[in-house]
Amino acid sequence: MHSKTDSEVTTISIAPSSPARSPRPAAYYVQSPSRDSHDGEKTTTSFQSTPTGSPPHSHSSVGRHSRESSSSRFSGALKDGSRKVYPNDANDRRKHQKKIDVIEEEGLLDDEEYQKGLPRRCYLLIFVLGFFVLFTVFSLILYGASKPQKPKVTIKSIKFETLVIQAGSDNSGVATDMITMNATVKLTFRNTATFFGVHVKPTPVYLDYSQITLASGNMKKFYQSRKSQRLLTVSLAGSRVPLYGSGATLSSLNGVPTVPVPLKLNFVVKSSGYVLGKLVKPKFNKKIECSVVYDPKKHNNKAISLKSSCTYD
Repeated sequence: MHSKTDSEVTTISIAPSSPARSPRPAAYYVQSPSRDSHDGEKTTTSFQSTPTGSPPHSHSSVGRHSRESSSSRFSGALKDGSRKVYPNDANDRRKHQKKIDVIEEEGLLDDEEYQKGLPRRCYLLIFVLGFFVLFTVFSLILYGASKPQKPKVTIKSIKFETLVIQAGSDNSGVATDMITMNATVKLTFRNTATFFGVHVKPTPVYLDYSQITLASGNMKKFYQSRKSQRLLTVSLAGSRVPLYGSGATLSSLNGVPTVPVPLKLNFVVKSSGYVLGKLVKPKFNKKIECSVVYDPKKHNNKAISLKSSCTYD
């Protein structure tokens, strides 16, 4: 009784530890690339089943191995079969690549030669051109700044020392009235420039009557510094100038005119400013005309004011 109970107990305790298991069939598949040499694109699928009594751990390991191998084969098949490769294509690619390499090498060499050669061959030329451009711009600026600073000329007065009308004949023997006169003109010349001096050229001065020059003189050349002025005196003289028909309106008594004599004083003052030596030299020309009426009763050996009788152009 006791032993039976032990065996039963033993049987009962052992039985649950080894329960009966139903077989689990398992299957897996492998994808491999086709061996066709023409297209290399087809794949075949094979199915295999594991034995019924194979242990679970062996089933899982084989399935995992088969999946890894199948995925690697499948990816390899896609890579190999994605594009057809021919020997001629490879040769063409190599030739094309060689051409590209040659072109790039030549371009790099040209760039290197250009970078090395530019400073050597063009540095002096660029420097000269740059200096010339800068100097030209600077000179134009100076010229533009100096042009408005024109000299100012003012005629102050004229004085007649002698004016005599008498009968005579010219060099060809033609009888006519002849005039002899001496006069002095006073004027001021002012240089208004702030940064350059002015050179004034010799200037002839004329005193006319009815388009006939009765007396003339010459204003000597001089230099006027910046922002300064000077008083000039010009002597005019005329000796035995024939009047011909123009003298018909002039009457005289003992060689002295009995009526006022209209005269015209005219000359052109020419000057130039040395702004940058002789390279920048603006020129200034001023034409002056003054109307003078000589009345022997009032103006004999007296100065006649010309401040309001002259035009400047």
